[in-house]
Parts: sequence; structure tokens; C-alpha cells
Amino acid sequence: MMTLSSGFTFPPACFVTGTDTDVGKSVVSALLTLGLGATYWKPIQSGTPHDRDFVRQATGLAAAHFLPERFCLTEPLSPHAAAAIDGVEIRLQDFALPPIETKHLIVEGAGGLLVPINSQHYMTDLIRHLGLPVVLVARSTLGTINHTLLSIECLRQRAIPLLGVVLNGPCNPGNREAIAHYGQTQILAELEPLSAVTPQSLGDAWARFRG
Repeated sequence: MMTLSSGFTFPPACFVTGTDTDVGKSVVSALLTLGLGATYWKPIQSGTPHDRDFVRQATGLAAAHFLPERFCLTEPLSPHAAAAIDGVEIRLQDFALPPIETKHLIVEGAGGLLVPINSQHYMTDLIRHLGLPVVLVARSTLGTINHTLLSIECLRQRAIPLLGVVLNGPCNPGNREAIAHYGQTQILAELEPLSAVTPQSLGDAWARFRG
């Protein structure tokens, strides 16, 4: 089940990041892309399979909803390391918000907030460069309070707007309440595990999300 925090409205564009790798950023990005009929963009892809392919298959949306990556790196490593192996340099000035034909843009990051993208900049610098508010995806399970509060503190120290947190995994009321209280933030939703990530399951989750 997924329920949306009361009264929340999605902005025209947002950046989906996570407290760590494999916390469910791509699943949440797919849900938002399908539910909002949005355009999806992953500026930096490291390794395969490509998240754009996953989100396209999961949503069943037409190719026009998906933008090519600005950097598509071969190795499944931190962007700075993958770029070095590929012999390319990632610079902030290489990125700009793309023109889209939909009402919403969902931008998915790579890894967590302090993943380096080059010798000087982190994912947070890319978020600030693009000027987007953040949806933070976190696990619902043990350890999430520390990781989530650290991520929230990181965003606030850099004056990056936080829309709220999506908890991915089995419902855990204690962790939800702790993150909302100590993080002074909204829990936008709790997304319980899906048996399969398909247009049908995402559509059903979105209907509950909006309900």
C-alpha cells in the first residue's frame, strides 16, 4: 500500500535521491513518472542495466517520456570513478534542465547525496546546479533512522529544499514517526514491497497513493 501525505502537491520538477544505493529510487521514480504522466531523466548512469530501461518497462509509457542520459558510463561505480575509467570528465556546466512536453519532470540521481561526480563536486552540487527540490527515498527497515537523518542534515546544510521522504519496504510505524519527528519533515508515502514492478502494480499503488 502507498498513501500520500495529506494535501501534498508535486511541483513541476523534482530530483529523486536516496539514503544509499539500492533503496528503491528507480521504483519510486517509475511510480512518479507513471502517476504524473511525467518525463523521466537520469543525468548520470553508471553501469548496466540502465535505469531508464527499467523505468520505461515498468511504466509502459511511450519513448517520448524518456530522455537520454547526459553521461552513460560503462562501470557500475561511483560516477567519479566510472568516468575516470571511461576517460571522460563530468562538469556541472555540462548539465541543464531539458525541455519537456509534459507537466512534470522526474530526475533520478545516482547513488546517495555525497557520491562524487568529479574531483570537486558531489551529487548535491548537481542538485543545486539544477535548482530542484528533493524527494528522499529511504529504507523502512533497521538502520534507516540514522541514514535518513544524516541525509536530511546534508540537504539542509546546503540549502537544498526537501519535499519529504518516501519509505520503501515493509511498514514500520516506529521508524516513520522517528524520521518525521527528528527530521522535522513529511513522510510523503510508505511504499510496501510490490510482488512485481509493472504498469498495473504501479498504477494500483498510485491510485492508493493519491487516495
